[in-house]
Amino acid sequence: MAKDIAELIRRLRKEHPGAKYELDWSTPLELLVATILAAQATDEGINRLTPSLFAKYKKPEDYLRVPVEELEQDIKPSGFFRNKAKAIRGACQGLIENFGGEVPRTLDELITLPGVARKTANVVLNTGFDIPSGIIVDTHVARVSQRMGLSAETKPDEIEKDLMRDVPVDQWTFFGPAMVLHGRYTCTAKKPKCDECPLADLCDKKGVA
Repeated sequence: MAKDIAELIRRLRKEHPGAKYELDWSTPLELLVATILAAQATDEGINRLTPSLFAKYKKPEDYLRVPVEELEQDIKPSGFFRNKAKAIRGACQGLIENFGGEVPRTLDELITLPGVARKTANVVLNTGFDIPSGIIVDTHVARVSQRMGLSAETKPDEIEKDLMRDVPVDQWTFFGPAMVLHGRYTCTAKKPKCDECPLADLCDKKGVA
């Protein structure tokens, strides 16, 4: 367990002021689609793909009016494009049928959409609406949380529960993105930069040689 969660947050704010999820978007629908596309892909790669995609698909109906094969080709660089096309179309169908074509603002509603689990819902709500629905736990946040001793769990939902217990609610929308950035650029999967990490003395360094 980190020795002092308040001090951890203070240092994260110094290191990553204004931390935000690194996907590019201008509407909640774009953020939802980008988050689905970002599964098992890099944000940088998705940000190269989405400008042309979002110029073509502006409403949920747009993703449904083209043949699925066309959408698959449009998102092919993201990888796993068949599954992602199915998820995007399913989510858009759910938006139209149940939410008037608008992205809902509660976690319980969002996770009713095909292809949308807690992590995706939290990204949309935390980032798109500044709603503290929970804490984003992606691969970076999971790794950093385990290394620091913030959680001994391995499943993202269980890690999130541990973080939500200890991190004040008013910090949730900052904490997730900040931890993502810390994991992406400092506490990397291979060769973490412990010697230059501002959180080193708060970290248990579990699993770090």
